[in-house]
Amino acid sequence: MDEAPPQLPRVAPPPLPPSPPYGPMSAAPPTPPTPPSAESRLKKWLAPLGALGVLLWKFKAVLVPVVKFFPVLLKTGGTMLLTIGVYTLALGWKFAVGFVLLILIHECGHLIVARRFGLRASAPVFIPFMGALILLRDAPRNAWMEAWVGIGGPLLGSLGGAACYGLFLATDQVLFAALAWMAFFLNLFNLAPIGFLDGGRIVTAISPWLWLVGLAVMVGMLFVAFNFIIVLILMLSIPRLLSLFRKRSAEEKRYFEVEPWQRLVMSGLYFGLAAALLLGMKLAYVNPDTLRPDAAAPQASSK
Repeated sequence: MDEAPPQLPRVAPPPLPPSPPYGPMSAAPPTPPTPPSAESRLKKWLAPLGALGVLLWKFKAVLVPVVKFFPVLLKTGGTMLLTIGVYTLALGWKFAVGFVLLILIHECGHLIVARRFGLRASAPVFIPFMGALILLRDAPRNAWMEAWVGIGGPLLGSLGGAACYGLFLATDQVLFAALAWMAFFLNLFNLAPIGFLDGGRIVTAISPWLWLVGLAVMVGMLFVAFNFIIVLILMLSIPRLLSLFRKRSAEEKRYFEVEPWQRLVMSGLYFGLAAALLLGMKLAYVNPDTLRPDAAAPQASSK
């Protein structure tokens, strides 16, 4: 028989070194770190700011125009979104977006003409249920200039409505017909010759006495259907209406001086545009009940 191999004696492993003591058990507690000086703390805070300053300086060509344009975005873009939201609740987002864009086109017509005459004007500001407005920072120098600034909005706004009607004819989508009708109606309403409405400014180059015609039209509309906006228009129109019955100063007389050919041109544009808008409203008419968000998909139709 083979003999068993000899057994080697077992050797115990060496003990692990003891863990270092903590806290008060430490024979030699570590020295607490020295708090940073005020200068080092200041450098720590200024370093990121300095890097940010260098970055802004590097891209100032892009940032400066954006910062300058921010008020425009806040006024025009913000009020546009608010107005779209309000109209969406009544007529759905598609009509609301198209409607507000048509108002913007109208206001851009005023801006374009004002700048052609060298007049400074503010960006459009939208007011739900009242449309939008721009403010002229420079007053027109005469009635001819005021009339052109006034008619610029309805002219471009009517073209926007005509574009919507063209889309209706091309696509047979009743939404475009409804937008066209609304554009024609709003631009025609703005041609009413009274007060601060576009028509009231246009007729300064034709005959300011047409303001009385606008007064009769507005009062008649109140008897048909009372509307707070019409009341507001009448109230704001009082100063100009009263000016018809007082003696004008020499400066006011110069303001209203218009050449015969200018009066003829503006009369043709004004009354011709009004007739075209009436025709457009007849062609693009749709039943307003079909525009409600909960209405069934309507069939395209027009008169």
